[in-house]
Formats: sequence, structure tokens, C-alpha cells
Amino acid sequence: MSQKLYRTMIELTNHKLSSNIIKNFSQSKLSKLVVPSFAKTYKINIKEMKEPIQSYPTLQKFFIRTLKPGARPIDQAKDSVVSPVDAVLEKFGTITDNLEMIVKEKKYSIQDMLEDKNVAEKYMGGTFMLLYLSPSHYHRIHSPITGEVANQWTLGNKSYPVNRLGLKYGKDTLSKNYRKVTEMVHDQKHVAIVKVGAMFVNSIELTHEGTSLKKGQEMAYFSFGSTVILLFEKDAFTIDKDLTDKADVFVGQRIGKWN
Repeated sequence: MSQKLYRTMIELTNHKLSSNIIKNFSQSKLSKLVVPSFAKTYKINIKEMKEPIQSYPTLQKFFIRTLKPGARPIDQAKDSVVSPVDAVLEKFGTITDNLEMIVKEKKYSIQDMLEDKNVAEKYMGGTFMLLYLSPSHYHRIHSPITGEVANQWTLGNKSYPVNRLGLKYGKDTLSKNYRKVTEMVHDQKHVAIVKVGAMFVNSIELTHEGTSLKKGQEMAYFSFGSTVILLFEKDAFTIDKDLTDKADVFVGQRIGKWN
């Protein structure tokens, strides 16, 4: 019953009108008035922000804030893979032979997520990592490795919640939400960086130019809280042993080894 009620409520509220109301308010001059209370409510560390809090003209500009140089040191080990975002590591595991990842006892199709069977099959038996960004997090996305951009594409239309309730009661949120996929290659091995849109607002903006990225380089940002999924090929990546589900991770922090 709770699952059906939850889905019904989301279907009723997740449409163009509600999206536009939220988007228009967050970009309006009036929204500047709520920035201090937003920062206080979500316990945002204003000392690490590049600009003073009073300088942000809208809530949206505050949400996509940048940080002071050095606020997120990037692990420089040659073989390290780093977190692309500040987030909670909701889940990690092995991609099954059926091209699925299992999160909260639900199966998500990697083939549906990427919408390309040939691309998806590269990740069979590989590793997935699910990184959830709440409204309190820094919302810029950085490259987890140094490598070449093999491909980028955009999929989906609507976006449903990707928080814990959304994962528990939502339907195929991770594989069907609006999303932008960047596939990178290093030493002939691939990683897919799947940027998943959040409820109401589908804004995922790419910020990098060119066909190569350095580890820790900014590549995109979310306008509102969302999720990043990393997909690694089999034997391409080994996750650090001290990482656990629900762990907090930060941009530039080592999360594993590129094999």
C-alpha cells in the first residue's frame, strides 16, 4: 500500500508545472532571501566556499557554488580512482551476468540505464558504485580518473526521487530517470559515469571541454540533489577495503585502484 501511495504522489507532482515552479523560484531574486536559512538547515560549511554567502544572487547560484582552491585535495597516486562527488556511498557491488545491479533488494538493468546493449556488455561482471548527493552536498562533479572521453549521451525525460524512499518505492529510478552518461577510457579499460537527474529538475550541465579529462577535473554539475553511478569493467577496478555502504566520501578522495 505504501509503495502504491508513494508512486501515486510522485506521479501527481512530477510534471512540467511543478518543475517550472521550483526552477523559476530558485532562479529568482526573491530566492536569495532563503539562502542563509538553507545553508543553516543543511549545515553547509560556508568557510570552504569560494565566494561569501551574501554574494549569491539566487538559491540556484548558491546550490552550484564552487569551493576554495585546495578544499578538496585530489589523491595523486598514479593508480588511484577518486570520488567524483561529495556524497554518501549508498551501495557498491558486482554487476551480474544478467547486466543488473542490486540496490535495496531491487534489480536495475544496466542495459536500460545505458540504452545500448553493446556498451552495457562491457561492464558484465564489473563493479558498480552508487553515490547519493543530498541538498547539503557540494554539487559539482569531477573526473574519477585521467583518461579520454570515449562517448557522451543523454537519456530519459522525467526524474523521480533518488533518495532512500525513492530507491525503496520508486520504479526503475536509476535506470529510467533523465540522465547524462560520460564513458571514459584509460589503458583500454572503461568507466561509465552516469549522472542521474533528481525529482522535479532535470538540470545536469556539462562544464568540461575537449576529449580528455584529468583526475579531479570538474566535468559537470547538478542544479539539485541527485545521484552519480560509476560502472567499471571487470578486473579494471578494485574498491578500497575500508569503504563501506553509507560511508561519506568527498571529491578527490581515493575510493579504489585502477588495475
